[in-house]
Amino acid sequence: MEDLRTEYKGKLLAVKDLPTLPTVLAKVSKLVEDPNSSTEQIARLISMDQVLSAKVLKMVNSPIYGFPGRIGTIQHALVLLGFNVIKGIIISTSVFDMMEESMKGLWDHSMGCALACSAVARHVGFKDPEEYAVAGLLHDIGKVLAVVQLPECKDEIVNAVRENDLSYIQAENKVLGFGHDRINLWMAGHWNLPLRLKEGLAYHHKPSLAKHYPDVAQVVHVGDFLTRVFEIGSGGDDQVSLLDREVLLKLGIDFPLLEKILDALVEEFEELAVF
Repeated sequence: MEDLRTEYKGKLLAVKDLPTLPTVLAKVSKLVEDPNSSTEQIARLISMDQVLSAKVLKMVNSPIYGFPGRIGTIQHALVLLGFNVIKGIIISTSVFDMMEESMKGLWDHSMGCALACSAVARHVGFKDPEEYAVAGLLHDIGKVLAVVQLPECKDEIVNAVRENDLSYIQAENKVLGFGHDRINLWMAGHWNLPLRLKEGLAYHHKPSLAKHYPDVAQVVHVGDFLTRVFEIGSGGDDQVSLLDREVLLKLGIDFPLLEKILDALVEEFEELAVF
């Protein structure tokens, strides 16, 4: 099994192209070509797609630009990269038409989690809610990588979810020997993402393991839970993830504050449904 895990890891780290939704890609391309578009407009749209966000963050955190491990938000990345680099990223993005439908549920879930994380961060009083939103948007990127690089394992994972009533991450561990959280850890390191973002992606299922920036992992943990409660998209199974009550205590979220967060999310999720 150890040899198989090593083989899988090698395939995952060899990824070159990731799928994205054509609708978002087309809108971003149009904005980039418009000289009157603002960085804020483009950043807002890119932030709605986990793959484009990952590509932009990977680029800006590469040693080429001199900011390895330091940039965690899309707008900051765009300011540093400029429109020409963004055009190159968009042109290089391969669209896997065969995966559009199967990815849509995960995209909806990821976008919902981004909104939930931003809402939690705002209500708790954290600075820069966008950074937490990025972590929420990318928290399941490991699932995308696994489908792209290990397509032969997808059906086996899905069958394990259905036949054994497992959560998606339990099924991943059963089939691959590791879950998307471990893939997130590998890829965040491979792409030189900031440590705050890396810990949020890698430990959102087990925030207590985050040694340096547990707040990001805690917010994503709660955001993922709330998104599943509202049944926004699909994380690959129909289960509501377990919520660690210790996380609520550490974030200072009591029942009245949780109600305020839920009220805010009702409106934001309605806007997401329209989009």
